[in-house]
Amino acid sequence: MLDPTRRPVGPYSSGVPAAALEVRMPDLERFGLAQLWRSAIIAVVLSTSIMLALIVWPFRKRARTWADAASDGMVDGFIALGPTFVKLGQLVASSSGLFPAPVANACLRCLDDVPSFPAEQARRVVQEDLGYSVDELFEKFDDAPLAAASVAQVHACVLHDGREAVIKIQRPDIYARMLIDLRAAYWGANILEKFVEFLRIANATAIIRDLHNATMTELNSAVEADRQTTFRNNISAFGDNKGVTTPEVYWDYCGPRVICMERMRGVPLDRFVAGPDGIDEARMLIRRGVKVWLESVIVHGPFHGDVHAGNLWVLDDGRIAMLDFGIVGVLPETWRSILSDMFRATLIDGDFARVARGIRSLGYATDYEVDDAQLGMQVATALAPILGRDLGELKLSELIMALIQLGKQWGVASPEELVLFGKQLGYFERYATALAPGWVIGQDLYLFKNVFPEAVAEKAQELGITMPDE
Repeated sequence: MLDPTRRPVGPYSSGVPAAALEVRMPDLERFGLAQLWRSAIIAVVLSTSIMLALIVWPFRKRARTWADAASDGMVDGFIALGPTFVKLGQLVASSSGLFPAPVANACLRCLDDVPSFPAEQARRVVQEDLGYSVDELFEKFDDAPLAAASVAQVHACVLHDGREAVIKIQRPDIYARMLIDLRAAYWGANILEKFVEFLRIANATAIIRDLHNATMTELNSAVEADRQTTFRNNISAFGDNKGVTTPEVYWDYCGPRVICMERMRGVPLDRFVAGPDGIDEARMLIRRGVKVWLESVIVHGPFHGDVHAGNLWVLDDGRIAMLDFGIVGVLPETWRSILSDMFRATLIDGDFARVARGIRSLGYATDYEVDDAQLGMQVATALAPILGRDLGELKLSELIMALIQLGKQWGVASPEELVLFGKQLGYFERYATALAPGWVIGQDLYLFKNVFPEAVAEKAQELGITMPDE
């Protein structure tokens, strides 16, 4: 057993070197014998799974139509093929407006039906990364994982100083396996786009490219831990937000494939049952979470890019916690300013011309023959009705289409930096519907008190509104 008074000598105990935070992006288009063999396996598994699902369709109550049955079979194949395809299924499930309903609904299983890997393999990864056995590192280590996901699984543990923790451990050899799969999937998508109209319209190769970029980043545990630490520090940047938190990272117990952090106890937001205060209590919880998230997007830059309910918990002590920083978005400063101006116009002064000037500063719409006021009116017309109404009615597909329509009017593609932002708004719409009916994000001064404090204070005084202290 390690001396509890001595810090473990993990690779990041003395600080994280810059090289550890660099994300390798290997060539996605490379194709060799390994990818060819894997492509054959993928084709056999998927075709067999779909055929079997269609054969037994008349006897299964779960599948109502042949499309449901085929989609279920496809997901059976995804799960059999392993982490890369489970992650692809998760991507489809979280972008339901972009895919046929049977496919998107079937892929919801990929959010839950992820098998764990054996404890002895988890223990081996920890020892290889940190240089000590699990029994030396921890007072207690639970071999049964708390949760398993496509890339990693989480085990409960107790440090020798008594702190309760969890350790997130990557699946063994996951990097090489996922890279082969991604290359094979990219090659297959290139071919299928030539023959399947839906895949061409959906831009299947672009989906695989995005998945490749996100996966290679997620597989660098040092990057994820650094993002989580940065986000945690930013929460308290204004001296408030005491009702929101993120687990503290224990860097002495982190390595290239493992992240150890503070253990938090609570329930996912979608399982939260309000107390005697009912809707008011639930509404305050979600408002606090969205406030911190918007500050991260607009003020700080790095923001949580996967705020589904499994990553947004209501803790036993009443705080709301954001978990799992495998996906983080970062908006450039200019785009943060544009978003701030857009919310300010929606909430306070209606000056969308200011938004138009920011758009022109990026080089968009410079050849579009209207002045800033006219361009601002187009922005207002396209976005304000969406952002300014009950968030429970917000549809992610409507927001994306509004952005695409603006791009068409300006003669450019819609801004990619806003896509991840829009996806998270799609998650928040679900929470608003269940927890905060009638809550309007574009009319809530509290959410923006740290984004443009003077303007919010003046507006609140004008309306006779008292801001919460937190």
